[in-house]
Amino acid sequence: MTTDDKTKVSDFWNRASCGEALFLLNTERDGYAQHARLRYELEPFIHEFAGFATAKGLKVLEIGVGLGADHQSFAEAGADLHGIDLTTRAIEHTTRRLAAFGLTSGLAVGDAEALPFADGTFDIVYSWGVLHHSPDTPKAFREVFRVLGRGGRAKIMVYQTWSIVGLMLWTRYGLMRLRPWTSMREIYDRYLESPGTKAYTPNEARALMSGFEDIRIRTVLTHGDLLESGAGQRHRGPLLTLARRIWPRWLIRRMAPGMGLFMLIEGTKPRGDAPYHSPA
Repeated sequence: MTTDDKTKVSDFWNRASCGEALFLLNTERDGYAQHARLRYELEPFIHEFAGFATAKGLKVLEIGVGLGADHQSFAEAGADLHGIDLTTRAIEHTTRRLAAFGLTSGLAVGDAEALPFADGTFDIVYSWGVLHHSPDTPKAFREVFRVLGRGGRAKIMVYQTWSIVGLMLWTRYGLMRLRPWTSMREIYDRYLESPGTKAYTPNEARALMSGFEDIRIRTVLTHGDLLESGAGQRHRGPLLTLARRIWPRWLIRRMAPGMGLFMLIEGTKPRGDAPYHSPA
């Protein structure tokens, strides 16, 4: 892992924050409101997982603010809020968004692998679909643990390896190119989003959460798995358009409910002085 790896990630997301090309009409108040509406229609499980309404008065850090919809929700709930992102584009979007709604947060460009906060600062650390893009994801998880106070809660979404999205990509870039031996690691690394994107099994996710207690892990089928929306910044074309028309959503919901791309992970930092065992 090199500085160049992180630069490639930053460059990718600086071209357009996640969802910007698909869902952001403009950078005015109505554009951001429309983005939030579409985001939560497609990903309704975010509200329960993030627990925005319970964050009032709590010190909250969001790692990877993106376009700022979740950050806005935490701010509206009355959290003592801070946010970082690797890209200036995301910080500019979120700053503009909060200003449009009369909200504030401590926002800064920052690195998930070296958080600029003292040990034990936050009650909640939240990150949705970000840490799997960091070149050293285990280090980012260690930083989450470090900046949480005793009894603080981590809420992190990362991608699941054995997902419908992953298998679609393997079919397109492995099987259809007569390279069925292509690993899922390579598929996510090269073909999903920014270079070096990773995905994890539930057991691997549990290892990343080493040191936490009350760990809860669940997966959810996404609009990507069900082809219910645009497919992100890298994937377009007539084959995808055709697949969207004939996709057996009812069958996937019935037969493969656990094969969603999104893996939702929660854990609590122990209140005592239990030792922390770093994930590999």
